[in-house]
Amino acid sequence: MTTDRRAAILEGAARVIARRGVRGLRVEELAAEAGVSTALVYYHFKDRAGVLRHTLEFIGDRAERYTAAAEGTTGPSDPRQELERSLLLEFQDTPEVRENSTAWGELRASAIFEPDLRADLARASLTWVHDVAALLAQVCPDVPAPVLTASAERLTALLEGLSTRWLSGALTSPHARELLREALSVEISHLQTQ
Repeated sequence: MTTDRRAAILEGAARVIARRGVRGLRVEELAAEAGVSTALVYYHFKDRAGVLRHTLEFIGDRAERYTAAAEGTTGPSDPRQELERSLLLEFQDTPEVRENSTAWGELRASAIFEPDLRADLARASLTWVHDVAALLAQVCPDVPAPVLTASAERLTALLEGLSTRWLSGALTSPHARELLREALSVEISHLQTQ
C-alpha cells in the first residue's frame, strides 16, 4: 500500500509539473492530484526538493520503460536499429510520453533558477548519455569511449531541443523523428571515420 501511494504521488507530481511547471508545483495541489494528504507527501519526500528529486528519477525510469523493447518482441537485432529505436521512442504521441517529456523539460529549465536541482539533473543526464554511448559502442565498437560520449551528448542535446519544439507544436512527431534519424546518420558516419 505504501509503495502504491508513493507511486501515486510521483505520478501526480509528473502530471502537475507537466501541466503547471516546477514553479507551479505546490504540495497541496500535488496531494490533491495524488489523492493523498499533504502529510503523506511530506512523510515520503520530506520537502518540495525531495519531491522534485524523486520525480526526476521517476520520469527517468518511466522513459527507460517506454523506450525499451515492446513487450512480447525481441526488438531489433541490429545495434544501429536498436539505437535509433530507443531515441525515436521519445517522440510518441501518447499522453504518458508527452507528460514525461514535458516534465523533463520543465525540470531541466528550472535547474537554471533552482540550483538544488542541478546535481540531480546532471546525474540523470550523465546516465542517459552513458546509455546512448553504450549503444553507439555496439554500432562502432572500435571508437574510443570519449568520442562516443561526445557523440551521445550531441544526440541527447539534439533530442531535448527537438522535444521542446515538438511539445510546443513547432514540429510534428514524424518530422522530429526524421530530423533525429538524419542526425544519427551524420553521427554514425562521423564515428566511422575515427
